[in-house]
Amino acid sequence: MRQWKRVAWGLLLGCLGAGASQAQSNPHNSASNSYYGSVQAVPYTPDVKRLSLDDAIQLGIENNLALTLARENQKSAEAQTAQTLNVLLPNIDVSGGTSFHQFNLQTQGFRPGLLSSFAALVPPSQLAHFPFIVKTDVTQGQASLSQTLFNWAGWDLYRAAKASAKSAYYNAQSSRGLVVLNVGTAYFQVIADQSQRDYANALLKSDENMLYQAVEEHKAGTAANLDELRARVQYQQQQQAVIAAENNLEKDEIALKREIGMDPRQKIQLTESVPFADLNVKNIEDARRQAYSSRQDYQSLLQQLRFAELERKAATHERYPTLSFKGNYGVTGISGGPYHGTFVAAATLSVPIFQEAKFRGDRDLAEAQLQNIRSQLADLRNKIDQQLRDSLLDLQSAADLVRVARSNVDLATTALQQTTERFQAGVDDSLPVVEAQSTLAQAQARYVDSVRQYNLAKLGLARNLGIIDTQYKTYLQGGTPAEIKSKRAAQP
Repeated sequence: MRQWKRVAWGLLLGCLGAGASQAQSNPHNSASNSYYGSVQAVPYTPDVKRLSLDDAIQLGIENNLALTLARENQKSAEAQTAQTLNVLLPNIDVSGGTSFHQFNLQTQGFRPGLLSSFAALVPPSQLAHFPFIVKTDVTQGQASLSQTLFNWAGWDLYRAAKASAKSAYYNAQSSRGLVVLNVGTAYFQVIADQSQRDYANALLKSDENMLYQAVEEHKAGTAANLDELRARVQYQQQQQAVIAAENNLEKDEIALKREIGMDPRQKIQLTESVPFADLNVKNIEDARRQAYSSRQDYQSLLQQLRFAELERKAATHERYPTLSFKGNYGVTGISGGPYHGTFVAAATLSVPIFQEAKFRGDRDLAEAQLQNIRSQLADLRNKIDQQLRDSLLDLQSAADLVRVARSNVDLATTALQQTTERFQAGVDDSLPVVEAQSTLAQAQARYVDSVRQYNLAKLGLARNLGIIDTQYKTYLQGGTPAEIKSKRAAQP
């Protein structure tokens, strides 16, 4: 009974520990968070590897450290369930062997004076040489059977172990969804970095042209030295911006490759372009219903609740008697001589007496654990509602920010064109051009970041609905995502 309880509690604590690890903060350091690590590196090749979002997510699912550990935890839970079942199954052992024995009959009470009592059985010629040190060679073979016929508490704990194994399965599925979210976030960050680098290079080219024109005009005496100095400062500042953009891009590429198990030296080329695409979202009631049906952390906690309920029943059923059977059949005899069959058949009824303090302690402990999980489940329902509402608000605000940022880029581009034309025509100096370029750079940066935030908001909504690992592509492409049907109940 204690063995079953240790296994069952170990399963539950393992599930609770896995859930707690997912709730920790996520610094981009695999030493602190396993979701930013990987266990298998993709072989390095000198060629540039083209990497789509689907490829990156698939590599993350295969190689990510956190998901690998979650799969191993699931296997451990399933193995411990099998160990718990084995206690309830019949156990048959077959044994055989030959043994050599030596006995000292005098130590057993056979004194020389007793030999006269056996004079009628032992010939007189042997009485004088009767051996008190006897050697025998015994051979025996035996088959033993043991079976627990009735143990209600053990059966409850086996079912609890099965529920805990299901909880470990849902934890692994939840880790899978978080890997998809993290890889998608890293992928979009690299795309945003590439856009920032391209914008910075474009502005650098524009600044180079403006610097050349300012130098030529200063040489011709049609512009003041201040215009040339201002243009040179702007050009060098933009060079710094390009250097910073290149550095950020390379660092974020390394972070992406780290998460998906790719060699950090590998050159990659992202093949995805993630333009703005509207998403028609559902209302909060439909979203909440789908989240209850699809979220793996919610289903995992339901299984933990089932575990706690069965463990409490097991604590109640400890008072019931336990019926078991043990028996064996075999042959035993002197080696080379006659053998005789032997058997044992015994049924044991164990009735616990004077263990009320233990029973009450086990019951109170199980009840406290059950109430703990019920509280966690109630909190998770509120958390799901809050997360869904936050996701819907983030999605709407991010979409509005994209539209404003895109309009701002168009206006800043037009302003730069007009100020550049005025500068080239000699109507104005270079200061308005520098200011217009700075405004455009800021507008472009905000637009790139707003598109990234919008796509991350869509992934966040899919994650909070529990369908990111299967529906991330649909949510990124926009439109109206299909309703995900599930056989699981929405509410316990």
